[in-house]
Amino acid sequence: MTTAYLTHPECHKHDMGTHHPECPSRMTAIENRLIATGLLSRLKRVEGPKADKTHLQRVHSKSYVEAVFSRAPATGMIHLDGDTAMNPHSLDAALYAAGAAVKAIDLVLAGEVDNAFCNIRPPGHHAGRANAAGFCIFNNVAVAAAHALEHHGLQRVAIADFDVHHGDGTENIFHDDQRVMLCSTFRHPYYPYSGAGSGNDHIINVPLPAGSNGAVFRTAVTEHWLPALEHFQPELVLISAGFDAHKEDDMGGLKLVEDDYIWVTEELIAIAEASANGRIVSLLEGGYALQALARSVGAHIECLIKP
Repeated sequence: MTTAYLTHPECHKHDMGTHHPECPSRMTAIENRLIATGLLSRLKRVEGPKADKTHLQRVHSKSYVEAVFSRAPATGMIHLDGDTAMNPHSLDAALYAAGAAVKAIDLVLAGEVDNAFCNIRPPGHHAGRANAAGFCIFNNVAVAAAHALEHHGLQRVAIADFDVHHGDGTENIFHDDQRVMLCSTFRHPYYPYSGAGSGNDHIINVPLPAGSNGAVFRTAVTEHWLPALEHFQPELVLISAGFDAHKEDDMGGLKLVEDDYIWVTEELIAIAEASANGRIVSLLEGGYALQALARSVGAHIECLIKP
């Protein structure tokens, strides 16, 4: 298997303050782990380009995109919401993050690589059609899905989201678009306090109580995600890869471990091999315990590059 690894140095420069958990060290910890384990040398490294407004406006309103551009500070910091700030580098970081998602779709659908992982920030799955939220400015996985649909002509794209938080922004964007199946597990009740009752035939939400371990997570995926995905027959599988459900992540409150991420990745690979020619694009979302994040991402990527 050939796995692309997409990232960009500008994504390190987005910084929301000394004590903010969504920090540049997240990307550094991942890359250091990949170097230490020898995984990085087995990946096809690609520097993602900037997304343009056409890419963004497939999933975000024009007025929202223009507002982000106009509010981006030349100095200092501004807040888009209580959790999401922008420094002078944040707009470029968000554009390169979304651009990496677009480039990954192009590489995978052209057959230049088998699958891809995007080590990018800011994350995206809380950003809705007209709002920033939860550390997210633009919705990277939604931009990727829309690019696959509108530019490449796919008809069925699946998004699997195992972040500890519900991907409310992704649901907001695709709730009424039956070409996109969103399968999401998340702690509930918990930020953003959504998802428990908003699903439909193509939005498969599975709330998990606080303290849920890998057995509970695996049952949820086996009983809810997998039958829906097998019926949907996606032509491409996208992963909102948040690792904050790890037991070492103080912000999460669930008890997953690396083996659980390996298991779910292998299950998604099997879905992709059955109907999507193995095509997967995975994008970093949450994960704030740096060592647990690095180990989990390494395990996830190792699954992607296995022959």
